[in-house]
Amino acid sequence: MTSLVLPAYNPGPAVDRTWFAVERFVAGRPDPWEAVFVLDGCTDGTPERLARLSASSTAPIRVVSYSPNKGKGHAVRAGLLAARGARRIFTDVDLAYPFEDVLRIDAELRAGAAVAIASREHPESQLTLPAPVLGYAYRRHVQGRVFSALTRALLPLRQRDTQAGLKGMTAAVAEHIVPELRCNGFGLDCEFLTACARSGVPVAEVPVHVRYDSTASTTGMGATLRMLRELWQIRRAWRHKSVAIPPAASENVSLPRAA
Repeated sequence: MTSLVLPAYNPGPAVDRTWFAVERFVAGRPDPWEAVFVLDGCTDGTPERLARLSASSTAPIRVVSYSPNKGKGHAVRAGLLAARGARRIFTDVDLAYPFEDVLRIDAELRAGAAVAIASREHPESQLTLPAPVLGYAYRRHVQGRVFSALTRALLPLRQRDTQAGLKGMTAAVAEHIVPELRCNGFGLDCEFLTACARSGVPVAEVPVHVRYDSTASTTGMGATLRMLRELWQIRRAWRHKSVAIPPAASENVSLPRAA
C-alpha cells in the first residue's frame, strides 16, 4: 500500500475540494492507497468539516487531529508515522502538484529508490501560472535560488530544490529517520534531507508540473529569519549524527513503474 499524507492548518472550506479529489484518487486506483489528513491544531472548523465528510465516505481516508498548532514539520512527522503504507508520500493540502506527480514519486519508490523528492529545478519540470502572478513567481524563484545556495553552504546537501512540497520515502526510512527529526517548522524538509545525507540514504529527484494559483506565501521576513535559525540548528544537530537503518528493513523490492 502507498500512503498519501496531507498536513493542514486552517485550510478553510477549500479543504472540501481537496477531500473529494483525494477520495476520487484513492478509490479509483487499481493498487491499494490510503490518505491521511493531519489537522495541525485547526481552529476554523476543519476538524468538524472532515468528520462529516469521513462519516459519509467509504474511501480509505483517515483524519489525525490534535491541538494546539505545532507547525508543519510536526504535522508531517505525525502523518508519516501514522501512515501504514510500504511507501509514504506527503504533499501540500492545496494539491499544488497534480496526482500525476504523486504517482511519479510512487513509481520512483517502487523502482527501488529509498527517498524520492519533487524538484522544480529539474530540467524536465514544468511551471504553470496565470499572468497576474508572474511577478510573484519570479520573486519566489529568486528567493528560492538564494535560499538553495545558503542551504547547500550550511548543510551537506546537493539538491537545488529542498522545499518542494512533495516528497516520498519507504516505510523503513520513515520509521527510522522521521522519529529523529526535530524541526517543527518549514525546516523539516532540510532536516530530513540532511538526515538522509548523513545516514547514506540516496535521494532521487523527480521532475514535476507545479502550478501557482495565488500569491499566498510563507516567505516573508519573519518566516525567512525562522528558516535561517532552523538551518543553523540543523547544522549543529546533525554535524556528527546519523541514523542506522537495518539492512533487512532498508531493502526495497523493485516493482514495475506506474504508467
